[in-house]
Amino acid sequence: MAQAQESLKSPITESAEENKSHLNEALGVGVTYDVGVHEITIGGKEILLYYINGFADNHLVTMILRDLNDLKEREMQGDVFELLYHRYIPYYQMATVKTRNEFIDKLLVGQIGLIIEGETQGIILDAKIFPGRTPEEPDTERVVRGAHDGFTETLVINTVLTRRRIRDERLRFEIVQIGQRSKTDVAIAYLQDVANPRLVKELKKRLQEIHVDGIPMAEKTVEEFIIGKSWNPFPLVRYTERPDVAAVHLLEGHVLVYVDTSPSVMITPTTYFHHVQHAEEFRQRPVVGAYLRWVRFFGILASIFLLPLWILLDLHPSYVPDELDFIGLKQKGSIPLLAQFLLAEVGMDLMRMAAIHTPTPLATAMGLIAAVLVGEVAIKVGLFSPEVILYIAVAAVGTFATPSYELGLANRLVRIFLVLMTGIFSVTGLVASLVAILIVLAMTRSLDTPYLWPFIPFDFQGMKDTIFRLPIPLKGSRPGVIKAQNTSRQ
Repeated sequence: MAQAQESLKSPITESAEENKSHLNEALGVGVTYDVGVHEITIGGKEILLYYINGFADNHLVTMILRDLNDLKEREMQGDVFELLYHRYIPYYQMATVKTRNEFIDKLLVGQIGLIIEGETQGIILDAKIFPGRTPEEPDTERVVRGAHDGFTETLVINTVLTRRRIRDERLRFEIVQIGQRSKTDVAIAYLQDVANPRLVKELKKRLQEIHVDGIPMAEKTVEEFIIGKSWNPFPLVRYTERPDVAAVHLLEGHVLVYVDTSPSVMITPTTYFHHVQHAEEFRQRPVVGAYLRWVRFFGILASIFLLPLWILLDLHPSYVPDELDFIGLKQKGSIPLLAQFLLAEVGMDLMRMAAIHTPTPLATAMGLIAAVLVGEVAIKVGLFSPEVILYIAVAAVGTFATPSYELGLANRLVRIFLVLMTGIFSVTGLVASLVAILIVLAMTRSLDTPYLWPFIPFDFQGMKDTIFRLPIPLKGSRPGVIKAQNTSRQ
């Protein structure tokens, strides 16, 4: 094995048999079924054509083999390598390699390789095709108006979808390979004259410092290496599967990370308020968009604070004004109120996970079971109070109204923490936990960007743009927190 690995570092030699022996051993030719090699003799020289079934374009491989077979009858005058490279191979995406490890790396990403006897370099044809799906609108980012395409698991398609929206020669996609075994393509996208060069440099540096055998979990693994170790549940990068959302952030000066095999594009840097905006707000009139944003804010706040506040008022009925007396607990369950809420939270997560893993034809039946058994029967047997089911349902609706799935999960953990602190320590617990969460958020930074901007540090223009959905003609400058080179959008 060590000998095989060492051979990969050696250059391509003039001996076709030596190259064939090393490459066949390293690639497992004859053992693994999907690596193919064809041997052809042209002009008295042996030519080896390597490819991987399913990766290489079958039509192109067939065409090249046909043309090479036709050359058998011709007299090859002069340099065989030059004739093949510049005249007889009918393809435009070609390159040369001089080492076996480079030859194998290109082959493993789906390209076709040619080794020619008597030559110290090989020919690579970029004829790879990837199995994938057509661009479809992502389920978690649907809009009523606007484009209904979305990113796929193929990096090339994702970059094309982005370039279709930003036809600027200064748009850059710099690619690196991560994973000693997976060799996954990762691209950094940015506008050359807009993005902060220090951010671009820092991201490239962190990507190049990733040393791991593979990243099968794609963008999430890359995020953990970029952000570093942290127990903070709040998302420090934003994900999107919509090309229009990605294009908007590129124009604002963000730097995006595309990972092959993943339909999710990573947006850096981000603040808390980046995660509460949705494309639907910008597909409607500014007044309607502002209204939708406020409704979403209300849902997010309700998902976090409704349960702990209701527990506090139930523990201290004297705090409840006479006008709101109806919100008190009318029917107690068989177990303590705090335990009811914790069980209901766990039950909601169980139903959410069950819905994800339930086949689509059975999803309706699963919903009926959850509604009838968990809801009505649990109340009738005295396990839960009706108010607990009501407020848990309202909090769940607010959670699902959160545009960012990752932020919704983080808010759920915060809500459980607040419920526990309020149920155990009453007013003191609620106040102390709120202060602690605010301090954590104020100290959090996403790639040296304040997480609570424009609230902390305060920025009037940024706060106005966060609270209201301003008309696009009035947004003449890019967000100051991005520290873009070119701050003007005009």
